[in-house]
Formats: sequence, structure tokens, C-alpha cells
Amino acid sequence: MNPFFVSLLLFFIQYPSPSLQQFPRPCTTPGVLQSKQCCPVWTGDGSVCGSLSGRGFCQDVTVSDLPNGPQYPHTGVDDREQWPLVFYNRTCQCTGNYMGFNCGECKFGYFGVNCAERRESVRRNIFHLSITERQQFISYLNLAKNTISQDYMIVTGTYAQMNNGTMPMFANISVYDLFVWMHYYVSHDALLGGPGNVWPDIDFAHESAAFMPWHRVYLLFWEHEIRKLTGDFNFTIPYWDWRDAEDCQVCTDELMGGRSPLSPNLISPSSVFSSWKVVCSQPEDYNSRAVLCDGSPEGPLRRNPGNHDRNRVRRLPTSADVEAVLRLTEYETGPMDRRANMSFRNALEGFASPETGLAVTGQSLMHNSLHVFMNGTMSSVQGSANDPIFLLHHVFIDSIFEQWLRRHQPPRTHYPTANAPIGHNDGYFMVPFIPLYRNGDYFLSTKALGYEYAYLLDPGQRFVQEFLTPYLEQAQQIWRWLLAAGILGALVAGITATIIAVACRRRQKRRKVSEYGERQPLLNSSEEEGSTSYQTTL
Repeated sequence: MNPFFVSLLLFFIQYPSPSLQQFPRPCTTPGVLQSKQCCPVWTGDGSVCGSLSGRGFCQDVTVSDLPNGPQYPHTGVDDREQWPLVFYNRTCQCTGNYMGFNCGECKFGYFGVNCAERRESVRRNIFHLSITERQQFISYLNLAKNTISQDYMIVTGTYAQMNNGTMPMFANISVYDLFVWMHYYVSHDALLGGPGNVWPDIDFAHESAAFMPWHRVYLLFWEHEIRKLTGDFNFTIPYWDWRDAEDCQVCTDELMGGRSPLSPNLISPSSVFSSWKVVCSQPEDYNSRAVLCDGSPEGPLRRNPGNHDRNRVRRLPTSADVEAVLRLTEYETGPMDRRANMSFRNALEGFASPETGLAVTGQSLMHNSLHVFMNGTMSSVQGSANDPIFLLHHVFIDSIFEQWLRRHQPPRTHYPTANAPIGHNDGYFMVPFIPLYRNGDYFLSTKALGYEYAYLLDPGQRFVQEFLTPYLEQAQQIWRWLLAAGILGALVAGITATIIAVACRRRQKRRKVSEYGERQPLLNSSEEEGSTSYQTTL
């Protein structure tokens, strides 16, 4: 790895940077949990929610009371119901372009001290990144994996197990694993009380309408967190365009890790990812013990792409599959779950056929097919984010969602307001985000959120982003070497020219001296000394 990035990695491991997800540290004390008021002070002006600067105010949380679908028939048994009321009923609600648990951050797409600077970032194909950019991306991932979040913690017990907040159960976790835990927490089975007593038909981010907007916010926050951690505010998560792929194109040691020669289920020792330990990957164990994942390491990252159940996934999605899904005009239909027919969301998620739009059983298509194809850690919903390929995959899924939004331009009324499975209605706050975000607010184009996809740009912009920019950035990285080489070349040329000039002047001088009786011949051959032709020539 580039020595610069190694140094950067060691520096940040020693000096951790803030994180931006889940339970804020100031809101994990017994007093806060019992008061249910999570309104931390913004250090910028020393006021709660930055109120003195007009950034935000501590206000009551208002949740939607519209009915949910019948998939989850329980009430009052899961901490995620009516999120976040079980934990907090008052939080910071930010104004203008501010966001964050204390309104100390800028909304997506805004920058600057007062969050007034608008800038559009571009997510690019990982194969169009320069070598330096690829190394940088991998080093950022590893940095996040090895940096403990300073601002946030994860909850390791239910509110009831915490004796209604008097005995907090929280744990530290790394920045990367925080996102793994979030994906686990949003999708884990409902604990109904006692070992093995769970309700599996519940998921606040999958199998219904919130699948697209939830993962959109998840990726935006992940991206934002890396920027804060590294100070690289131009960073964007790249995507893997897997259309028509026949194998795992990103499974190389230069990218996301090749196959280990020691075991087909492990990552190559030449990849930094071979040393990663997964978390939150044993849902059956948690259910049997009636506990939540506590973020403890659970073994190596596993992956065996292509050696999956061929009856479940025959092939990876094609360009034709993507185009067929994009032609579906309705975002959500029918029961608004995995049984929905002619639903764009259900077809893209992979529970319906892209060709017919009809729900299918026993097969994993589109988005789901990539998870099954990886045949390892990524194949389990709750622990899938442990594999960094998860990011490349979901960024590309988000780009397909963006294509659909631009093609059909649906009004917000097309997003379901009621009767979707629990957690998926328009007005529901996304689990487990703090600050709070409503599902329906992110049923909109990426342009409003400050980012774009390289392959969706017009041809001129696309050429600059996908072809010209990588070469310019690589040249920028090596300009010092180019400059040094140029200076050295100029010196060599100058010395050579000087030597030639001196030699020519000496030769001319000797010619002039010879005309006035120079005895030493210009040619050292004894046969030509006193030669008539030689002197005639002179």
C-alpha cells in the first residue's frame, strides 16, 4: 500500500475522529433515557441544538399514526415501533440547511461554516478510478474499520432489559462496524420475550417501500462519515456496474479481495480485507438467547462467489433485466411486500421477475441475486454489510432507482402513506437513525441531495468524469516526479550542449592554429602524417 496512506491510517487510528450515526453518546446516560429527551449541546455556541445560532431547537417528536399492514400484528413489544419514541420523545429538530443530532452538521449536498455552499458530488465506476483513487478508497475503508466512533454508541439490550433506562446497555464500536450494526438492527427479528420466541416477518428497511429511501440515506451517511473521518470532502462511494457480468469482477487483491489459495471461502491474504472480523452475523444465536448483537468480533469475512445455489440464482442480472425493471410504472402495489406484482420496488429488490413483473418464490433476482451469488457473509441480510462489496452493490442499486425517478418523475403521492408493512409508510421515521429522517422525504432525485452518477451524466460531462478526470488526478499525484524528471532532463541536456559547444570551439581553435604552422596533425594515423592530400585539404 502507498506509504502515505499507511501513515494516514496510523495517524487516524491513534487520533479517532467523530462518527455520525445511531445513539449519540450524550443521550446514553440514565438521566437522558429516563427523561427521553435527546437534545445535546452544539459546542459551536454552547447551546442546546445550536439554538443561539438559529440552527435548531429541542422539540417533541411527532410520529405518524396511520395504520400499518397486517404483516406484523403486535403492538408495544419491539423498541423500533414508532421510532424513536421508546427511547426519546424529544430530539433536536434542525432548521435551514443544518442537520445532525445537535444540528452541528450540514444537510446532504451543503458545505461551509454556515452550510450555505452548494456542491454536487459524482459517484463513479470503481473501474474508472485511478490506481491511487482505488488505493485511497480501500485505505479509507480500513481506517473506518479500525477507528472507534467518538460520538455514537450501539445499544446492546432492549429498553425493558435496561430496566426502562435506569441500567443503560450500550457499547463502543468502530465507524465501519457501526453501519454493519445499523443494517442488522433495522432488519433483526422482533424479540417477543424468552429464548427463541421471535417474530421473523418484520424488517424496517427491506421487502417494502422503504427499501429504496432507507438505503439511500444509509449510503449518504456512510459517505458523509468517511469525509469527516478522513477530511477528504470530495470522497464518494464508487459503484460496481454488474450488468452482464459473469463473475465477481471486483474480487481481486487490488480491489475488494481475491479468493484465498488456502480456502475458497476466505479472502486472499494479499488483501487487507483478509484480516477483517465480522460482527452481527449470527442471528440464530441471538434469537436463541433473546439478545441483541453487541458488536463483538465473530470470525473472518467469508466469500465464495459463484459457488452458490444455482437453482436460486441462475445468473447475474443483465442490461435487459435492468431495462425491463425500469419500464415498470408503479413504485409499489398490492400488499406492498415481497408478494407485490408489477411493483418497481419489488422487482428491483429481487422478489419479482424483471421480465414479467410478477412475484416469484424460490428465486433471488436483481438486487437479491448479488447477495446470494457472493455465497458468504454478504448472503445473510442482517450481517451482509460486513462485506465492503455491499457498498459497491447498493450504490449501483441506488443509481437504478435514480434512473427510474428521472424516467417516470413520480409525485410524492406515489409513495404509500398507509397500510405498508410496519416502518415503511411515508411518515415513518427511519430506524435506527438519530437524527430523524422520514421515508417519504427521500423519495426524490439525487440532484436535490447533492450527488450524481457518472454514467447518468450527459456525454460531455461523462467523458470528463470517467476518462479525463482519473488521468488528471493521477498526473496531479505524480507532478513532483514529472517536475523533477523535467529539471533533470533539462540539466542533462544543458550539460550535453555545453560539452558539445566546448568541443566545437576547441576544434575551431585548432584549425586556426594549424593555418599558422601547427605541427601536430588532426588525424593521429602515422600513415597520413605529411600526406599531400591531407595538407591539400587543409
